[in-house]
Amino acid sequence: MRIAELAARSGTSAASIKHYAREGLLAGDRVGYNRTDYAEHHVARLRLIRALLHHGGLSLAGVQDVLAAIDDESLPIEATMAVAQHALPRRASAPTEASVAAVRAAVDDRGWCVEDDNPGIALAAATLDRYREIGRDDLARITAEHLDAAAALAAADLRLVAESGSRDRMAETVVVGTVLGDALNAGLRRIAQEHRARSDADQRCARSDADQRCARSDADQRCARSDAPAVPEPVD
Repeated sequence: MRIAELAARSGTSAASIKHYAREGLLAGDRVGYNRTDYAEHHVARLRLIRALLHHGGLSLAGVQDVLAAIDDESLPIEATMAVAQHALPRRASAPTEASVAAVRAAVDDRGWCVEDDNPGIALAAATLDRYREIGRDDLARITAEHLDAAAALAAADLRLVAESGSRDRMAETVVVGTVLGDALNAGLRRIAQEHRARSDADQRCARSDADQRCARSDADQRCARSDAPAVPEPVD
């Protein structure tokens, strides 16, 4: 297909397609001096580029890195994951050594095998710093529940990777899951928060109703005893 059809099929302007091509993100099939043809896989690649840029927040350089990792069949899947993690936007301020040490200790206590430059360490540590800055030292800690939830999410992510099939598909799943998965997890967390809050409130209401019923029952029994005719004293 020509660039006009590719633009219509992918929902991307022709100008953007040419820009991505100049940046090395998209390579069509050159068939003449002034003609480039595109195929169905170019449509899929364009949609992936747009998702990484506009929804994942990656820079053009970051997209280049992760696309190269996807296309490099010699690159192990875990290395592709590391490329995707490092391509994510970083926080401007570096975390304190104390917070980094706290995160590292929590990870080491679980026996997790993690490189020191894993960007998640700095991200978690910087969050602990922000808690302390606003006077919430009580929140500046990593609980067992946090670690359990993270481990469960990681297991779900890697299960989806394993089920993807071919190496190319697995690599793309790693990249997409890493870059876009944070938004999904945040959305599900907000849903779960409301559910748990409502469930806890319902349980409190149920207990309160039960207490009120018990109180009424006790009052009714007292009233019944009070209304009962007095038993005459035995006459000698």
